Amino acid sequence: MKKLIAIVGTNASGKSGLGVRLASRFGGEIISADSRQVFKGLDLGSGKIAPEEMMGVPHHLLDVCAPNDFYSMADFQKQAYEAIDDIHARGKTPFIVGGTGLYVASVTEGYLLSDKMPNLEYRDELEKLSTPELYEMLIKVMPDIEIDRHNRNRVMRVLEKIESGDDAIPSSEKKYDTLKIGVSWDRETLKARIDERLVRRVKQGMIEEVKNLLDQGATVEFMMKLGLEYRFITQYLTGEIASLDEMLDGLSKAIKKFAKRQMTWFRRDSEIHWLDMTGNPDDEAAKLIEKFLNE
Repeated sequence: MKKLIAIVGTNASGKSGLGVRLASRFGGEIISADSRQVFKGLDLGSGKIAPEEMMGVPHHLLDVCAPNDFYSMADFQKQAYEAIDDIHARGKTPFIVGGTGLYVASVTEGYLLSDKMPNLEYRDELEKLSTPELYEMLIKVMPDIEIDRHNRNRVMRVLEKIESGDDAIPSSEKKYDTLKIGVSWDRETLKARIDERLVRRVKQGMIEEVKNLLDQGATVEFMMKLGLEYRFITQYLTGEIASLDEMLDGLSKAIKKFAKRQMTWFRRDSEIHWLDMTGNPDDEAAKLIEKFLNE
């Protein structure tokens, strides 16, 4: 199998910067694995890497669809496969970098996904239910399923698969030999990094970004589904959250909880090599990659 390098980790871990440095070092190109960075205009809130930060390394699957568009894991997998195969055909090394665990796994594990279109009427019915109600609905039909009960979008997608007759948990067939590298920090350091990044992004214009998206036609429903920064700032701009301080405090707590859930997801994968971020993670990762590419 052809080789693929995955760089995964939590919010504010520095995985994007590490991915760029390593891809530059090994003549690679990057496939972004982030469920929000695929949308045009979702820049600061999604943590999308800026052109000046790319160090000339080509990036794929950024800005591939418009706000309000439907974009699924199957869409991501198909486009990621195309990008990876094109990178290989040009003699380069593909790196998949991101924190959306399902997107990464769909490629590294080779999920066999359906191309059925979603049942929009059924989705509208699900949208009327609260997240706890959706979760209770799911475990009634799949009591043994392992899923984050708070991940509304994921719970809904599984219910939709069941309703359409697909397997809720896809079988898999790996296409690539993958080296998986993990990036994270101890809990207190990560919390500080999250807060520092949040303050920086607000100063850079994250609230204005959300206002512009809404002004240009992004629906409140779409923004709320994106979660975290886009959900909280939309609630603030529409008056659902009364003050800036209340919004930022709630958002900070939500990002930290999300980072914890990201780690729970990634820690299940025993194939991930976790870097020592207090040492020299670039050299540690480079040694792993050199060995992997030469095997």
